[in-house]
Amino acid sequence: MIKYVSTRGGIPPVAFDEAVLSGFAADGGLFVPETIPKVTQAQFQSWAELSYPELAFEILSMFIDRSIIPATDLKNLLDDSYSTFDSPSVIDMVPLGEDGRTIIMELFHGPTLSFKDVAMGFLINVLDYLLEKRNQRLSIVLATTGDTGPAAAWASAGKKTIDCWPLYPRGMITEEQERQMTTLNASNVHPIGVDNCEDGADDLDFIVAKLFSDHELKEKMNLSSVNSINWCRVVVQSVHYFYGYYRAVEQVGDKINFSVPSGAFGNLFGGYLARSMGLPVNKFICANNANQALHTIFSSGVFAKKDLVQTISTAIDIVVPYNFWRFLYYCTGSDSEKLKVWQDEFKNSGKVEFDAATLTAIQNGFVSVTVSDYETSKTIKDTFETCDGYLLDPHTAVALAAANTLKNTLPKKMKVICLATAHPAKFPETTRACLEAGTEMPNQGKHVSLERASKVCQHLRICDLENLEFALIEAMTTHSKMQAD
Repeated sequence: MIKYVSTRGGIPPVAFDEAVLSGFAADGGLFVPETIPKVTQAQFQSWAELSYPELAFEILSMFIDRSIIPATDLKNLLDDSYSTFDSPSVIDMVPLGEDGRTIIMELFHGPTLSFKDVAMGFLINVLDYLLEKRNQRLSIVLATTGDTGPAAAWASAGKKTIDCWPLYPRGMITEEQERQMTTLNASNVHPIGVDNCEDGADDLDFIVAKLFSDHELKEKMNLSSVNSINWCRVVVQSVHYFYGYYRAVEQVGDKINFSVPSGAFGNLFGGYLARSMGLPVNKFICANNANQALHTIFSSGVFAKKDLVQTISTAIDIVVPYNFWRFLYYCTGSDSEKLKVWQDEFKNSGKVEFDAATLTAIQNGFVSVTVSDYETSKTIKDTFETCDGYLLDPHTAVALAAANTLKNTLPKKMKVICLATAHPAKFPETTRACLEAGTEMPNQGKHVSLERASKVCQHLRICDLENLEFALIEAMTTHSKMQAD
């Protein structure tokens, strides 16, 4: 049976179900598999024509023991998770330009129009499945920069085993993203808008981590999380790299490049996981906005927390890319002691400078670019005007701008897949400003679900960051008592 360990090395190995239900490891680390399984050449060739759910079944079967989720149940969970997607193929591939070298991988055809749906629906279904078997209930607490919260809320709505508490920084996500959480009318979903978050969702992540570090409170309140700290989210995000690869290459075995708009590093870690399993990747392009924490790491080997810069690509406005610790764990040869020293140093000083050998390991197969708001806006406008009205959201534009910046440094004719992580309809004000189209929004920038959400009542709690820890515990306690009565 494949086992999961903490990146900090402070707990015994656990099975998949324990890792997923816990979220964080008890020692404050993140769960990772003891070893990353390898795809055989025969498997790799045989997967080329599989549908997305079929491919997900093959890959996830390498990480989930049959004693925990039998094959039939795993297939049913996957089918159910993707049955609500607008696209029958789950993910669509759109070539840009005459040479077809650049391909947009549309990951936003789920119920909340974000790539988060690709993994979140399955994770919530798995949690529900495991909890029902145990006759247990969980309170899921998560911070969101705009897309994770809606995806978790929609996937959780109506689940009898789950209460979902998405926290978001008020005024720092779009109204469309907010309303996807606040208009659900689900008695088990409790969005909380938090004021005075100078560092955005990073301030909320700090509170969430503090709650989870209190083991007595975590056990009493049955807390878990579905941010990309949860291993299940990350492993599912490895699947779309395989799927995109098969749909893009001329011949199975060819190498390819991926450009990924990056904030917390969860999506990029999914790519690293796919490559470690055997996917032939030439380069991963880590596309940062002005909050260039990851670009600073890849270019200089310095992991430092700086003040948040609000950009038009709000979902990747993150100054502490917490999933980078998972990547670093493998870059050090699974040296949890070294990782623990670095994490403690970062916690105390807000900065870690890696040695030359570690920097070389970090940079292996990765390049990074920081993209300004001006470049993001120009990329949206230029693409719309030159590619038959194709409309990018601000995060996909960051990935495409980064790919265009580095295109001449990559092997000629080798394709670049840019990950489209959200539908442009979620960012109407930014989109209109970039297109210089006044109040007119192209049809490509509209979606019926968001138009409906704009007209119905909202249900939410509002809190100041200073009081959030107390207020959240009070709200969860009150809700639990009401359920018991």
